[in-house]
Amino acid sequence: MHPLRRTSPLRRIVLASAATVTGTVMLLSLKPHTAPSLAAGAPAPSGSGAASASSGSDGSNGSRASTGAKAVTGNSVQTRWGPVQVRVTVTSGRITDVTAVDYPRDNPRDQEINSYALPQLRREVLATQSADIDTVSGASYTSEGYRQSLQSALDSAGL
Repeated sequence: MHPLRRTSPLRRIVLASAATVTGTVMLLSLKPHTAPSLAAGAPAPSGSGAASASSGSDGSNGSRASTGAKAVTGNSVQTRWGPVQVRVTVTSGRITDVTAVDYPRDNPRDQEINSYALPQLRREVLATQSADIDTVSGASYTSEGYRQSLQSALDSAGL
């Protein structure tokens, strides 16, 4: 008799294993549906004027000099879930604003994660005045891309 005859337990085991592997592969290749894009939660940079041409010594503790804000966009960093790109606004050598220009938002889960991660990352950058920020729990790929793009923007701004 053939080992894979109709009533053989080996046949059932082989078929069940094949069905399990096929189902697992199909689930892993499944992409979630794309919902309509929500309005971005991050505000547009407010001070994107041109930097002033005057170059003097840094006058901290002095009166407010008329130095312009300089907006610099960092490199786009490709993460597992999509590109992340950050724009930083620098005024008088201080980071005054950080905006996520591009970030994963293709599906509702991306939107949910980034709705809490991006404001938290922004607050931390403004508090530390550097790219030395902590990773947001649940948004590790976005946090790392944000950090890398921010560092490239700060390097371009000369900070």
